[in-house]
Amino acid sequence: MHEIWSQLLLVWKWPYLRDIIDISLVAVLVYELLRLVRGTRAVQMAVGLSTLAILYQLSVWLELTTLQWVLRNAVLYFGFGIIVLFQSEIRSALTHLGNNVRIPFIRTRRANEYGQEWYDEVVLASTTLASDKIGALIVFERDVGLKNYIESGVRLDARLTYDLLVTIFNPDAPLHDGAVIVSNNLVAAASCFLPLTQNPLLSRDLGTRHRAAIGITEDSDACAVVVSEETGTISFAINGTVTRHLDGPRLKNQLQMAMEQWRTEDEAARDEAEEERHKRELDEIAARRRENQALDKSGRESAEEAGIL
Repeated sequence: MHEIWSQLLLVWKWPYLRDIIDISLVAVLVYELLRLVRGTRAVQMAVGLSTLAILYQLSVWLELTTLQWVLRNAVLYFGFGIIVLFQSEIRSALTHLGNNVRIPFIRTRRANEYGQEWYDEVVLASTTLASDKIGALIVFERDVGLKNYIESGVRLDARLTYDLLVTIFNPDAPLHDGAVIVSNNLVAAASCFLPLTQNPLLSRDLGTRHRAAIGITEDSDACAVVVSEETGTISFAINGTVTRHLDGPRLKNQLQMAMEQWRTEDEAARDEAEEERHKRELDEIAARRRENQALDKSGRESAEEAGIL
């Protein structure tokens, strides 16, 4: 053991090794920071702060003493200002870092402890609400807890079922306005308030529900299903992005990929193909049943015309 440690110390003392590691770590941090703030209002605020820094340097070169004094004293409060202005980005960065640090130790292939039935319940409820153009917002808690948002709504702790979801989002129900949060396979709360995203690059076609769904996925690792009240389209939000115009099988696939992160793309594609095959079989059975009903009806009509009945 002592010899191994001595060899490691010798390698560490190699002239350029520490410089390479140092530069690589800084490059990774800068890349992750830029990737995190891309497409958010933090970019514009960072440009504003950079403009103030350039202005201060110009005041030094041009010997503008009053401007130097103002900017020099303002620097004392920049630290607090950055924390206030970038609080959501800082929270997202720390959450992202915590998830990435924890994943290598817990990413093991394990079965879904809540079973597969609830996927069908959510998909059936979403498609039913979409066909009736009834708005809905369902948030699914993953690794990051959503206790603060759960406490903003009406606590239920009820089993996740199709009937419950459809009843909650009924326009005449008292809890239809707001989001439903699902935690540990239970409807933890309804009528919850969520933060709205401040992303300036989002389409203007996205309403409050979609912006709330994106906002909660920016602040945590949760995912959300959105049903548009205006168009009846189904959308799925995760990691600050939204996928729109989903049907039942695609929505189920998105949910499974988000909630069962050990699933591979091949497994997801195979399950989606199986779901499509099952759907085609049901459609064929329904078509044959309608055809038989039509034949029976025409046969009875023919018999009535012939005076048999």
